[in-house]
Amino acid sequence: MGLHGRDNVVVSEMKLERMLSMKGGKGEASYANNSQAQARHAQSMFHLLEETLNEVQLESPAEEAPFVVADLGCSSGSNTLYLIDVIIKHMTKRYEALGFDPPEFSAFFSDLPSNDFNTLFQLLPPLTIDGGSMEECLAADGHRSYFAAGVPGSFYRRLFPTRSIDVFHSAFSLHWLSQVPESVTDKRSKAYNKGRVFIHGADQSTAIAYKKQFQTDLAGFLKSRSRELKKGGSMFLVCLGRTSVDPTDQGGAGLLFGTHFQDAWDDLVQEGIVDGDKRDSFNIPVYAPSLEDFREVVEADGSFAVNKLEVFRGGSPLVVNEPDDAAEVGRALANSCRSVCGVLVDAHIGDQLSDELFMRLESRATVHAKELLEQLQFFHIVASLSFS
Repeated sequence: MGLHGRDNVVVSEMKLERMLSMKGGKGEASYANNSQAQARHAQSMFHLLEETLNEVQLESPAEEAPFVVADLGCSSGSNTLYLIDVIIKHMTKRYEALGFDPPEFSAFFSDLPSNDFNTLFQLLPPLTIDGGSMEECLAADGHRSYFAAGVPGSFYRRLFPTRSIDVFHSAFSLHWLSQVPESVTDKRSKAYNKGRVFIHGADQSTAIAYKKQFQTDLAGFLKSRSRELKKGGSMFLVCLGRTSVDPTDQGGAGLLFGTHFQDAWDDLVQEGIVDGDKRDSFNIPVYAPSLEDFREVVEADGSFAVNKLEVFRGGSPLVVNEPDDAAEVGRALANSCRSVCGVLVDAHIGDQLSDELFMRLESRATVHAKELLEQLQFFHIVASLSFS
């Protein structure tokens, strides 16, 4: 993926880490206003999250030690806050069922430095621990019963001190690679992704480069978490997945990034607005793994007991009030796409051309609204892992 300017410089891991974020703020294409589908998908898996929380080994809380939860890839909307509430309420019930007074709770919200932490922190309800019991806090609507902090950094490396976290949660984030593999933007390489902005429908060598990057990244993630989790702690991980064994068939991610979005880029090239090299140096750093891709890394790491590792049907990323209104469907697809990759597009071709691109995506998606609603389905890999 290249930068502004004539020479198509590959965006290194550090560069992508400083740049990548979901669309901040509260505008029409912001992540805060385009994450309802993620909320629905997360809610449909709460029973699996609670099963993971039941695996956490509890002892009578030491006087001073808080119970620590971290959400990795928290982004800037309210989903992460809702999720932390669910976790803390469930753990409080578990402590009470054992006859223990619940400890204090601490929640870390972690994402890349470019994440819009300001919008997230403005959504945080006020803390109500002072002078009241934990039970009173949990019963008080519109308040929070935990200490909160933001942690900027890549979750493919260390983020926390050794043995400091009880529960890790990460949803809809691990399919984002730390970088586009260098071979994919190298014209001399067999993996060069000429004419495409994603690996859906690309050559096998391109897809294999993506798979290697995904597995390298996931290995780094697991290695870091195995140092940071307390003994008896657990992780609940959800990322985009695919049901096909063929990595060039990226399923729902392929439909989102590899069809009408691809065509919109091609429109700009054919109209002479963007040159072909500029398009070819842009690649979406997303990989939807198969269950086997994911399992290989977990087993090679060997630090975690696998409670559950399955593929779940997540449903559509499009949330529309009037499914028969093609214009609304087109707008929803463009906003959904822009909320997750707009920041990268803006950095690559500038805001004005980015507007042009997403306008073309919207008009193309409007024409194909009916089939998008029928065909655009996401599958998710759900992993429940314990550290003993």
